[in-house]
Amino acid sequence: MPAIAVDAQTRRLFEMIDAMDAEGFAATFAADGSFRFGNAEPVAGREAVRNAVASFFSTIGSVRHRVTGVWTGAWEHGPVRSVEVEVVYTRKDGSLTPAIPATSTLRMRGDLIQDYRIFVDLTPLFAGA
Repeated sequence: MPAIAVDAQTRRLFEMIDAMDAEGFAATFAADGSFRFGNAEPVAGREAVRNAVASFFSTIGSVRHRVTGVWTGAWEHGPVRSVEVEVVYTRKDGSLTPAIPATSTLRMRGDLIQDYRIFVDLTPLFAGA
């Protein structure tokens, strides 16, 4: 999966996403953590994160990420990771998207995600749908 070496926590996170494991993904969040995917409204709390991600997963056949860059920094509550990826989606009809560039910003509180934002244009996924 990764094109570069990534820390174990980031690798596991993207493995859960590629496995379309909404429950496991939500468990990586702080109880009051927030999640925003593209231009969708943000959701807060593990249950809301799980429901939002499960809803999205139900619209696709599968997803595969290739990590192309990871940067770290800090915010007032702890570390921040910026993860660049190329993501390929399999649509329900079995067709594939081209590799779509995306960036995820993860603001951490301890080992849990406090705020996760995905910056991506999903036009290619829904083109022709």
